[in-house]
Amino acid sequence: QVQLVQSGGGLVQAGGSLRLSCGASGRSFISPYAMAWFRQAPGKEREFVALISTTGRTYHADSVKGRFTISRDNVKNMVYLQMDSLEPEDTAVYYCAKDRTFGSSSGYYSSDPTDFDSWGQGTQVTVSS
Repeated sequence: QVQLVQSGGGLVQAGGSLRLSCGASGRSFISPYAMAWFRQAPGKEREFVALISTTGRTYHADSVKGRFTISRDNVKNMVYLQMDSLEPEDTAVYYCAKDRTFGSSSGYYSSDPTDFDSWGQGTQVTVSS
């Protein structure tokens, strides 16, 4: 199973920016898989944030569209989430996730956490007002 290791996050004022990174450890490769970011705020269910397909097609939740950008670097075996214009409502633990389908199409999309079989350890993002 692919192990995902996250970095980034922290405390930022509203309107600020943060960048989250997620990489596969060891000899695992994420290039054949769609990758996503989810987040979970206290007392709330895990929420879809963004997905990037194997070919780089991206999808973003309406709540973050225009502010967050998911990207990937298959050479470096990394996925990123650039978060700009952060709002206090973005405060949550953020998780990267690997889709369970090998070699999915460029148009593949899922926002269902059960479609993802490997998860990062989570990283706290706190936005102060």
